[in-house]
Amino acid sequence: MLTSDLLESARELQDRIVALRRAIHAEPELGLQTPLTSAKVRAALAHLPLEWREGGETTGMVATLTGTKPSSAKSRTVLLRGDMDALPMPEETGLDFASTIKGRMHACGHDTHTAMLAGAAELLCARRSEFSGSVQFMFQPGEEGYHGARFMLDDGLIDPLPDAAFALHIMPNAAHGVIAGKPGPLMAAADQFEIVVKGKGGHASMPHDTRDPVPAAAAIVTSLQAMVTRRFNAADAVVVTVTQLDAGTAHNVIADHATLKGTMRTLSPGHRTKVQELMHETAAGIAQAHGVEAEVVITEGFPVTICDGRAVELGQSVTLDALGEGAWRDLPAPIMGAEDFAYILEKVPGAMFFLGVAPEGDNWSSCCGIHSSRMHVDESALPNGTAVLSGCALRFLEHGFA
Repeated sequence: MLTSDLLESARELQDRIVALRRAIHAEPELGLQTPLTSAKVRAALAHLPLEWREGGETTGMVATLTGTKPSSAKSRTVLLRGDMDALPMPEETGLDFASTIKGRMHACGHDTHTAMLAGAAELLCARRSEFSGSVQFMFQPGEEGYHGARFMLDDGLIDPLPDAAFALHIMPNAAHGVIAGKPGPLMAAADQFEIVVKGKGGHASMPHDTRDPVPAAAAIVTSLQAMVTRRFNAADAVVVTVTQLDAGTAHNVIADHATLKGTMRTLSPGHRTKVQELMHETAAGIAQAHGVEAEVVITEGFPVTICDGRAVELGQSVTLDALGEGAWRDLPAPIMGAEDFAYILEKVPGAMFFLGVAPEGDNWSSCCGIHSSRMHVDESALPNGTAVLSGCALRFLEHGFA
């Protein structure tokens, strides 16, 4: 079943995949509400025998395809996911189909993810008689920090849960058409922190009459770096980055308070809990030493994206079968970015893979990366993604993780 004809079938759909991608790209939407994008997807797939679930807190949708091949064994269900939201940033690509909405851009490739998933729905519907079981096509808004996958789970759109789940993410600075992945932690948990150091302000010429929060805030910044290097094993990476430090209103005024903001990235649930605990401990200790107070607020983001080793092996096998030798790359290490497909992988065994979309033959390492206002995608790589998504579904429905 999984031979080069999967890629050939996907390439026959290339014009539709590209057209949908460009239509979505031109009208990017943010957050949990993506009605224009959802409508484009529904219109593109209206002719297919899909059962749709919508509603709840988001404009997320799940389309289910049931195979018609008779089987005496218990049928399986597999989920394929594509995200739909964009980023609040300007576009500077100069493309004919560039964003028509000021301050918004599909700079993370979600337009391509949605289009490749729609292509997989087309391809698998055409092969409906070749498999038993069901495929859930998850069209998800709100990936860019809005916890869209969690909302769709909470809304019951993925109930009952599938037996396995797969997703793709494009990489514009990775080799054209190559699929990459790894078992275990693939992407980090991402949490935000805010530390408010509270002191007593006054005149800059008389600091002895104040409780200056700025030296304490500066000491907290350096202590957080030491905390990471001295309290955590470097083999299980932890990243704590202070990105903002705000204090004061004038050159001769000592402020009443100083505020630190930043991000924490971890690759294991245990380290995620530990770094949050040490954040409170470190800030409080430094503040006490300076005669001030520190209030720490942590806002949890996405959990660690952990890929099941069996699902990664399946994806590698599918990639080599469908795309040929050289199409697979083992990732040497996790990526410290975050991804809310992690919510699905907390509940269902599965994997996310990366698809290189740099122009064929170019020095891909010099291409603009995701979240760049000048990011480009070589659309001729998109059928590779559709073929691999489809192949993962077909392989799992037929053999499971065997």
